[in-house]
Amino acid sequence: MSAFSRYVLILPLLTLGAAPAAHAQSSTSGSAGFFMPPSAEHQKAPQIVHKPAQPVIDTAKQPNEAKFKVPNLPALPPEAPPPTAVIGVLSVPEVLQKSTAAQAVQAEIQKRQAALAKDAQVARAKIQSEQQAIMAERGKLSDAALEKKEQNLQNEIAATQTRFQERNQAIQNSAQEALQQIEAMMAGIVRQEAQAHGMNLVLHREQAVLDVSAFDLTNETVAELNKLLPSVKVPPSVVTPGMKVNLPEGQGGDVGP
Repeated sequence: MSAFSRYVLILPLLTLGAAPAAHAQSSTSGSAGFFMPPSAEHQKAPQIVHKPAQPVIDTAKQPNEAKFKVPNLPALPPEAPPPTAVIGVLSVPEVLQKSTAAQAVQAEIQKRQAALAKDAQVARAKIQSEQQAIMAERGKLSDAALEKKEQNLQNEIAATQTRFQERNQAIQNSAQEALQQIEAMMAGIVRQEAQAHGMNLVLHREQAVLDVSAFDLTNETVAELNKLLPSVKVPPSVVTPGMKVNLPEGQGGDVGP
């Protein structure tokens, strides 16, 4: 039996769908980041998931389990207490969903992903056609000649996978760069709004169990963001030499038995 029958054609999933197109570290909130607003058909706003904060010292741990003992340090000289907290809240997901610039970025990224998926279908059809041609020649070629053709096809599959993964990563990089422009402006606006309201601490609205609308800076931030930055230019999606490709978890992009 030919070795070719042990292999299957695997091309990566090349569409973003309604998933976040890119993530950028949020300088506004200091959280794990924010995401692109979902497409129009997804009405429910996605939520930021926050892991509960871990204590600095786990008092529940038994002393004999600790590798190092907590030192008994001398007291520090007294210092001025921090100012009284004047708190505001902000919903970053809502700001991005209502941002005209972020909406335009999402539309452009989906357009590029659709074009990439179309090219992937053409490449997949070409490889499948070559695969069928090799199978039809099994009885006409020597084992060595057949094995060489099969190996060449495997090399082509691997190269095709790499090429499309790099193009997909380039699109994601473009989205992230555009989002960072929006994030920078949003951070400046939040700082400005907080100062205007005399606030010195702004939290994620999703973290607050109860909040009063007077504390909420979301609508003001949206209005100012759309006024100051109604749109941003999404940079070209260019594959660069040695570019790092972040594959989805569980997708190695390899072709194997």
